[in-house]
Amino acid sequence: MGERFERHRQPWRQEEIQKLHMLAKKGSSLRSIAKALTRSEESVRDRARADGLSIAKLR
Repeated sequence: MGERFERHRQPWRQEEIQKLHMLAKKGSSLRSIAKALTRSEESVRDRARADGLSIAKLR
């Protein structure tokens, strides 16, 4: 069973968005960003796509 995320469908806070942008620019992987933000990989991917960010394909 996958990890459980208590913050399911919670709106993104400004500080989370800033951290997402910073981690994406540093070249962090999707998995590491999701873990740092305690969000699902799908949520992080969707938010990054909405903000026009690209995330490294590393695992």
